[in-house]
Amino acid sequence: MNNIALTASRTCETTHPWLKFKVDMRSAAPTLWMALAECQSKCEHIAGVPLQPENAEKLHLLFLAKGALATTAIEGNTLSEAEVLQHLQGKLQLPPSREYLAQEIDNIVAGCNSIVDEIQSRRPLTLTADRIRHLNRYVLEKLPLDEGVMPGEIRRHEVTVARYRGAPAEDCEFLLGRLCEWLAGEEFALQREDLSIASAILKAVFAHLYLAWIHPFADGNGRTARLVEFQILIASGVPAPAAHLLSNHYNQTRTEYYRQLDHASKSGGAVIPFIDYAVRGLLDGLRAQLKVIREQQWEVAWENHVHDCFRQLSGPNHERRKHLVLDLSKHAGPIPFNKLPEISARLATEYANRTKRTLARDVNALLKMGLLRRDSNGVAAAKEVILAFLPIRANAKGKKEQ
Repeated sequence: MNNIALTASRTCETTHPWLKFKVDMRSAAPTLWMALAECQSKCEHIAGVPLQPENAEKLHLLFLAKGALATTAIEGNTLSEAEVLQHLQGKLQLPPSREYLAQEIDNIVAGCNSIVDEIQSRRPLTLTADRIRHLNRYVLEKLPLDEGVMPGEIRRHEVTVARYRGAPAEDCEFLLGRLCEWLAGEEFALQREDLSIASAILKAVFAHLYLAWIHPFADGNGRTARLVEFQILIASGVPAPAAHLLSNHYNQTRTEYYRQLDHASKSGGAVIPFIDYAVRGLLDGLRAQLKVIREQQWEVAWENHVHDCFRQLSGPNHERRKHLVLDLSKHAGPIPFNKLPEISARLATEYANRTKRTLARDVNALLKMGLLRRDSNGVAAAKEVILAFLPIRANAKGKKEQ
């Protein structure tokens, strides 16, 4: 009874009535549930994709750079994606006046790596108020901070971000604990283990939204919320590259992100539009990520196919033709016949003392082998031949086409 009375008298109930720690998803459109199911499926697909170690490392570094940049850029970090990649590779030199930007990136990378390390070591990673404080310390480590800002400490003063006023300082400790209890409670309890990722996506977005509303720290709240989101996703089995995609979405649609946050509070805690916005952005990111992965696999499979076609063929003519199709494979579109020897230094050397007849014989041989295709714009690698299950569609004239 005393606890009920204490809770009822809290200032936040008057100033922030939308902090309800409950959600009614019955009004969610069927399309939202379909999008969540597709997100689960695509995450499982990405997690099970075989890639060559070199390609996998490149993709991991690329999406880590994108995620770290997105997490900090939305708060004002001005480094470019290329600069972040260079920094992660140890190649970026910044003047002293911009070194703090790299430190912001390092802090997010360290936070993400610590989460992944703890998951891989199979240590329990329960979301608690202490854990959220710990992540805030990661965010603010070694950064120049305003007076009174203490990393990992709950703020003791009121804050306003743009037009939004954070929860009352005296209630932040209580609200942070209440949030963790709610996320660990029955409302998010799994009824089916095979939907763990879909459930975690909802939990991650709710955690992000409520942390943005509560604003428990004097600085680094947005970055902390995105690390919490990352932890929840990683712990559910979302592969690391995909777990950065929500941050990318928020950053790429920054104006809409703030509009959705503002609308959710002003509507009295109607969170479905924000959930829909976040999930659809995540799904778009997963589709794009799978496209990149698919293209990597396609390149490897195509090169293996070309080598297999020449495995029983030897001699300088066959070696030159193999080089021609492999080097041509690196170009997206057709190359005019006369320009073919210019597409690589290797081909320029091999065709330097040969006539156009030799080039024509080589092209015709590769056309017969099904490794090249020719159209009015020139010659291209016929990489599509190894795509076994391309959908067949009807064109405008009713003829079937692939």
